[in-house]
Amino acid sequence: MRNSTRIIFLAFLSFCEAVNSQETCYGPGYQTMVMNNPAFAGSEYDGTMRLSYMNFYPGNNYNFHSFFISYDSYFELLHGGAGAYIASDHIGGIMNDLRGGLSYSYFLQAGRELYINGGLSAGFFSRGFNFSGAVFPDEIDPMGGIGLPTADLQGSQNRTVFDVGTGILFIYRNISGGLSITHLSEPDTDGRGSPAERLERKLLVHLSADLGLKRWSGLKLVPAGSFELQGDYQSLAAGAVVESNNLSVSGMIIMENSAGLDCQAGFSVRLDRMSLFYSYRFNIASESRVTPFSLMHQTGLSFRFNNVEKRIKGRTINAPDM
Repeated sequence: MRNSTRIIFLAFLSFCEAVNSQETCYGPGYQTMVMNNPAFAGSEYDGTMRLSYMNFYPGNNYNFHSFFISYDSYFELLHGGAGAYIASDHIGGIMNDLRGGLSYSYFLQAGRELYINGGLSAGFFSRGFNFSGAVFPDEIDPMGGIGLPTADLQGSQNRTVFDVGTGILFIYRNISGGLSITHLSEPDTDGRGSPAERLERKLLVHLSADLGLKRWSGLKLVPAGSFELQGDYQSLAAGAVVESNNLSVSGMIIMENSAGLDCQAGFSVRLDRMSLFYSYRFNIASESRVTPFSLMHQTGLSFRFNNVEKRIKGRTINAPDM
């Protein structure tokens, strides 16, 4: 029946209860790192545009998907990197989160082989609602029909708030890592001052290394790991990427305090200055019965538009293709 498909809001509530995060989490991948750590902007020097599409819980008709686009590059006049991003999260046709911002990263040589980037970001977070196709429990009358007026979420309305973040990135020889804190101002998404509706500060720690294998093989091994903390939500991830000149494959294990143990596998194909990437995330073990096996499909493209002169006192990083 048509009405039964409109009760998708209940599935959305179950999702929120299972994740315990106040915003859509894209996972530990580097394709959206410009949004998560402003110090990452320009760290690969070349101007790079990244586009991603993410489909969450595919095959369950939840209509939960996200779009992401970013651009960052090194700019000599700024003595560092700058970038911009826009992300749009569509949740069940009921809620839409639109966020965007600008990032700046100052490059500093702190030692003979130690480089540190300090970053700041400023942006917006906009949350909108559309309840025209939703059915709430108090709308269902005792006879099984739908038509009673709902009292749920009547005060919910579209709202846009200012958001800021900061972060650092270090590069030492073939090792790079960073720490960032976003939502520093803990913006209020509903305007009523409720602590439950404020975006809590999110802490992200990430680390990777660029290891060459045997020279004749032309392969690189890039191990990577991350830790994320936002309120009651915690996530720990570890994995690696094996890279060749035109192809890379990746694998990662992700442990979440709410959803159990996940696995993410993917690949990337490089053609000149364009790359195509894809990853699939699935649940291995979960404490919650509502968590499905298939969690996320992510696909996208990245483009490098210009070569930046490398004679400056700095060092680039080889960001993992994951």
